[in-house]
Amino acid sequence: MLRQTLQQKQQLKLTPNQILVQKLLLLPVASMEQRIKEEIENNPALEDMTERLDEPPEEKQENEEEDFANEKKDDGDDYDAEEFMEDNDEYVPAYKLSVNNYSEKEERGSTLADSFSFQDSLRFQLGLRDLSERQEMLGEYIIGNIDDDGYLRRDLYSISNDVTFQQNVLTDEKELEPLLKIIQEFDPPGVGARDLKECLEIQLDRTEHESGSTNNTIMQLASLILEKGFEEFTHKNYDKLKELCKTDEETLKAAIHEIVKLDPKPGQAYIDVATNANLVVPDFVITNLGDGPEAALNGSLSSNLRLSPIYIELAERKKGMDKMQREAATFAKTKTEAANGFINAIKQREDTLQRVMKAILDYQPDFFAEGDENKLRPMLLKDIAKATELDISTISRVVSSKYVQTNFGTFLLKNLFSESFQKESGEEVSVNEVKNLLQEIINTENKKKPVNDDALVTLLEQKGYNVARRTVAKYREQLGIPVARMRKEL
Repeated sequence: MLRQTLQQKQQLKLTPNQILVQKLLLLPVASMEQRIKEEIENNPALEDMTERLDEPPEEKQENEEEDFANEKKDDGDDYDAEEFMEDNDEYVPAYKLSVNNYSEKEERGSTLADSFSFQDSLRFQLGLRDLSERQEMLGEYIIGNIDDDGYLRRDLYSISNDVTFQQNVLTDEKELEPLLKIIQEFDPPGVGARDLKECLEIQLDRTEHESGSTNNTIMQLASLILEKGFEEFTHKNYDKLKELCKTDEETLKAAIHEIVKLDPKPGQAYIDVATNANLVVPDFVITNLGDGPEAALNGSLSSNLRLSPIYIELAERKKGMDKMQREAATFAKTKTEAANGFINAIKQREDTLQRVMKAILDYQPDFFAEGDENKLRPMLLKDIAKATELDISTISRVVSSKYVQTNFGTFLLKNLFSESFQKESGEEVSVNEVKNLLQEIINTENKKKPVNDDALVTLLEQKGYNVARRTVAKYREQLGIPVARMRKEL
């Protein structure tokens, strides 16, 4: 039996403005500038004050009066509401319509690659060869299966099946193999290899022929290492390599040096630097003046925005309007309120960023004064949340993808946070201090006999840091340092 009942309950809900502020907190300064440009495009009631900074005051006033006169003219009897009104009277803020299912190129507003890509380079070189139309088509299909590292990860049997079913062209591995050999002669050297061993062999062979050193003992030994001792080479089993190649340590060292100079990922040289370079724009700037370190935002974005005077005037009209003018006034009011909410959200974002950065600066005065990472205190998100009286999730959003510029370098803000570690003396230090010490020990070790994890535990204990072996292994992996066997050198 169905019944209708009333029920009172308390429920926490975020307002649209609060949701907007939380989204803006995540954005670094570069993304924030782009977000403002998008909002200005979507909301004509929002203006950027920096657009007319270079204009003389008289010219700026004339332009504003001209814009206003044109707006008043549009409000006459021949006013066309279709040119001014959107399909819906109700304004939907852009942040509600944003999605994340587009690529980085689309996010930047570009849909086509502007540079000569790696695949284009290979196709261009294929076109320079004297090949039949069929061979060129099959060669292009092979090139299409080469990844960004320059490797052909798929076997020729699978590729021949794809060509047969998708292109309706009957082929086999015997026909594709010679075409692959041709592609492996292209630049960069090593392209089209099916594994690391083949990649290095192609490059070494090219180096021998180009330098004319085919009879060079060192190059011949390097080829022998790749051909018969590749597994020992990758595992740095140098004693077994010396026995296998029947050579002395100095000659083996020279041959290995020739191999190490080769590029294990030849395709990476063709990656578009413009689209893959990570340009760091700091969100905060720390200055050390006479009174100590002070934090400031890298530009105040909210101060550059204002509400359009034309839209404000149009939204405040109340009397003497016909139906079309009332609709225009309603539209202007909606857009003005949305623009005002966006400006307030940016101001709230900037206020929150300044509060959090000031709390971090107060928590780490020694580090920001001298730049010594060993003077970083253990600091968690909850410590800053307590100091600022903000939620931990808000602190997490603030420190995400934000950079701080100091006199001694630019740092990712979240890297300043670390757990505490207690020394034998009872003193609490940052985990970063232990990692820095671990890095220092490994940097100064004897590379012929690298220090294993057990020995690292002993060395750290001698310096007053009682660290378990598994913890040492975890810190070593976080630093990107391989195990002792892989650090061995001749």
